[in-house]
Amino acid sequence: MAEAKPENETTAPPVATPRRDEREFHGERLIDDYAWLRADNWREVMRDPSQLDAEIRAYLEAENAYTAAQMAGTEGLQEALFAEMRGRIKEDDDTVPAPDGPWEYFVRFVEGGEHPVFCRQPRGGGTDQTLIDGNALAEGKPYFQLGGVDHSPDHRLIAYGYDDKGSEYYTVRLREAEGGAELADQIADTTGGVEWADAQSFYYVRLDENHRPLRVFRHVLGTPAEQDALVYEEPDEGFYVGVGSTQSRRYIIIQTGDHQTSEIRLIDTEKPDAEPVLVAAREPGHEYDVEHWGDELLIRTNEGGAEDFKIMTAPIDTPGRENWRELIPHKEGRLILGMTAFKDFFVRLEREDGLPRIVIRARDGSEYAIAFDEDAYALGISGGFEYDTTTLRFTYSSMTTPSQTFDYDMATRERVLRKMQEVPSGHDPADYRTRRIFATAPDGETVPISLLWHKDTPLDSTAPVLLFGYGAYGIAMPAGFGTARLSLVDRGFIYAIAHIRGGKDKGYRWYRLGRREHKTNTFTDFIAAGEYLAAQGYTTRGNIVAQGGSAGGMLMGAVANMAPDLFRGIIAEVPFVDVLNTMLDASLPLTPPEWPEWGNPIESPEEYRQIAAYSPYDNVTAQNYPHILALAGLTDPRVTYWEPAKWVAKLRANKTDGNLLLLKTNMEAGHGGASGRFERLKEVALAFAFALKITGRAEAQPPQRRAEA
Repeated sequence: MAEAKPENETTAPPVATPRRDEREFHGERLIDDYAWLRADNWREVMRDPSQLDAEIRAYLEAENAYTAAQMAGTEGLQEALFAEMRGRIKEDDDTVPAPDGPWEYFVRFVEGGEHPVFCRQPRGGGTDQTLIDGNALAEGKPYFQLGGVDHSPDHRLIAYGYDDKGSEYYTVRLREAEGGAELADQIADTTGGVEWADAQSFYYVRLDENHRPLRVFRHVLGTPAEQDALVYEEPDEGFYVGVGSTQSRRYIIIQTGDHQTSEIRLIDTEKPDAEPVLVAAREPGHEYDVEHWGDELLIRTNEGGAEDFKIMTAPIDTPGRENWRELIPHKEGRLILGMTAFKDFFVRLEREDGLPRIVIRARDGSEYAIAFDEDAYALGISGGFEYDTTTLRFTYSSMTTPSQTFDYDMATRERVLRKMQEVPSGHDPADYRTRRIFATAPDGETVPISLLWHKDTPLDSTAPVLLFGYGAYGIAMPAGFGTARLSLVDRGFIYAIAHIRGGKDKGYRWYRLGRREHKTNTFTDFIAAGEYLAAQGYTTRGNIVAQGGSAGGMLMGAVANMAPDLFRGIIAEVPFVDVLNTMLDASLPLTPPEWPEWGNPIESPEEYRQIAAYSPYDNVTAQNYPHILALAGLTDPRVTYWEPAKWVAKLRANKTDGNLLLLKTNMEAGHGGASGRFERLKEVALAFAFALKITGRAEAQPPQRRAEA
């Protein structure tokens, strides 16, 4: 198969001049030739991209121009991919209305619209009302993202958050539901959502100058934000704060925590001026969350070695740990993922043997699971707005089955299909095949792999594979439906998801064995998955394109260093590749709360050396690398733009091959890439065109076009 080489030989790749920066930690030297790409005024750049240093901007724009030049000739392919992916999205679409008292709330997408429109209608049907029109708010803005949209308990007001920089500093505004008049209230630098205490006040989280959510405020309508009462302030920069509410809406939840420890306080909405009540004081490694059920709290906790969690109860008035009593015992390998409570039932979502299930429990202690037929699938539950109801809403999909929304009567066990995801351009599940296989990791663990391919694709080792992975923060990769990936699958790719350690795909233990001192298991699991696909004849070594983003982008950088000959290409989206330098910089937004996940190299010499041993940027060496496409966002507060920029600069200075090395920085967006449901697809089209180009399949046609030809 033809190797893709730089086609525009007259366009020289940009060169970032190395400028030696040397520091010492724990007796070891850390040399960084490209530290200068980190703008000293990065906080200002997050808020106003025009403040970026001219030299840094020139370098990023030169990389963008080089990427455009090297991808020249794929414009038609990118347009075709974009058209296909957009054609699978129903442009004029509504979500299933969620009832709340006299109204039903839903989200509408309109033809040609990039952003959601939040609406309501009288319960049982009637004339729609538009509450928040994301398209109108986004008009004239290069970037726009809605945050939370939350109606007041009396249905009179709508609070909404928006970010128009990509930096995730959200402004909260208020408007009247009837007529749409804007109130004068305006709160800047929030996380984007609110929790209403009553019809006159709400709680929200404000970000500090380092983009950290550490303070909860209560806003009373009609008062300046500067006068908002500080309800809670987190003293530990390693703990982030969030606000939520119980399903009953009776209690506001203030939750603080890092990736392994949590602490919860409750505010009774009937006493909104009262001090928050602590449920259980933080203890390192203890994670818990709560729900309100009658006169009790339900507590999902890992206390006492319950690694996969158990559920306890406590009196609502005396919720301390001394009063906790076991309701659902811990069962090793059955991970309780979450729960929600209704007046007469409570529901838990759990995963066992890699598959999720929904379990319903009644007040009399009887319980049952909702059954599903396929071998691999994805589930999600939605509590909706109401507490005194027997209706549970859940979603179901698989690699071949589009998303289905069901209303389930927990009393009668009747299941009603309320919505099937439409694919306007057509989708027949019978045209595709899916399979769950298992690779063996170097230490003997079995790594699940979910596969999707078109029925006409031969499984004779000739097909290229796109192997996707993440493997961090305990986030599992569901075997759900995705419309975009069909454009690759229809062109002969096998799409594979590696359910590697670092996620909770096989329980909490799977997460524990993929973080901190065990982090390299994530990388070797992914490599084992690729090698197994080749060994079993699905593909061959060197014909795999790896893809991952954010922490999955760190995975991409690590495997590029460790097993470059296994992969034809690497697609690294907002890649967290400068791990050591980032974890050494306590001023960055995410660094202190990330130490439990990766280790603290400032305090611990051992953890410094552990991170240094795998940090992708620090382990770039003089060797051949696969084709690489890195995607970044200038205003990204999570993975700062300079991480992929530094990585690409160092790779270009060290690699010994002639393969493509491309960096595309979105100069008007952050971590999520382009805003809008269609604009984002253009970035996906670029990544897929890159994968098709480097595997020699840029001219491949999807089945319907082959048939027409």
